[in-house]
Amino acid sequence: MAEIDVLMDPEFKSLIPPLTTEEYSELERSITREGCRDALVVWQETNTLLDGHNRLEICKRLGQPYQIKFISLPDRNTAKIWIINNQLGRRNLSPYQRSVLALKLEAIFAEKAKEQQGTRTDLRPDFFPTLGKSDIDTEEELAQVARVSHGTMWKVKRIEEQATPEQKDRLSTGEATINQVFVELRRQEAKDQIKEAQWPTDKYRVIYADPPWQYSNTQPDYHSVQEDHYPTMPLNEICALSVTELSLDNAVLFLWATSPILEDAFKVIKAWGFQYKASFVWDKIKHNMGHYNSVRHEFLLVGVRGSCPPDIPKLFDSVQSVPRADHSTKPEIFRTIIDTLYPYGKRIELFARAKADGWEQYGNQVE
Repeated sequence: MAEIDVLMDPEFKSLIPPLTTEEYSELERSITREGCRDALVVWQETNTLLDGHNRLEICKRLGQPYQIKFISLPDRNTAKIWIINNQLGRRNLSPYQRSVLALKLEAIFAEKAKEQQGTRTDLRPDFFPTLGKSDIDTEEELAQVARVSHGTMWKVKRIEEQATPEQKDRLSTGEATINQVFVELRRQEAKDQIKEAQWPTDKYRVIYADPPWQYSNTQPDYHSVQEDHYPTMPLNEICALSVTELSLDNAVLFLWATSPILEDAFKVIKAWGFQYKASFVWDKIKHNMGHYNSVRHEFLLVGVRGSCPPDIPKLFDSVQSVPRADHSTKPEIFRTIIDTLYPYGKRIELFARAKADGWEQYGNQVE
């Protein structure tokens, strides 16, 4: 048995992803059968344990001997960096656990840089070769450290800021994926935003809507999902919006929809009190990945409540070819078409992201 008194530091221990119940039990069985094969790693200057917290706990409880390996480190922050680097080498860590470690590393380097500002530029010790740049200040660098995609790191950073302890536990135990928890947060954000936004109280003849449709969240964590760009709403909540109450008896609806949710879009048209009449197709020219084909179009569906034919009998081509720009940004040619066909009456854009002359807007992303 080692004769020195090895100290346990709560902060150091918190940097280490906990073992699952099964992993801990297997470690205990291994120590019972074969003894403690790997030496504990101790910070020489303080006799503080850096690696082997579970092994030390089990050995003390079972009365098993253990070996100690000392390493010399200059300060506490360097010790924390050593712990994180050592943990990142574990094979059984999930992408979420590696990402969380990288985020902790970012905070430590920021603190270290502040302490040494104006004194030196090479803040990384020699034993941390995985990082080649002068400081950690971007998600891209953190992603490289954690061996995950930039998008995954972006999601984990927001999960750490917003998720509940229960959601983080599900991630740590593998009961949920990063995408699943991220989507949960974005959907809750959408609900909160809808509550905050003021629903219109006037009556409108022309309604233009681009709902935040909800798609599947079963993509791998490194894939983009709809909620990467904006919060979404489930179909039943979109249908439940009181669009009928803000529509005149004779009104027209222009509703954006994509191929995967086309059937849902017709349910929305009916739930809002309109009847489907026609459609425009936006040919985006640029292709986008799909399950069954290379998708390059969206639909603008036209619905009517009562009797509301166009004021101006101008026939526009049903297919408009305009290169896509930012995610979910719709070409202004379609608003021009609507304004040309229906120049009279109050008009509103639901789930708007920008202001437009002659239009009222509902949405909390309006700039």
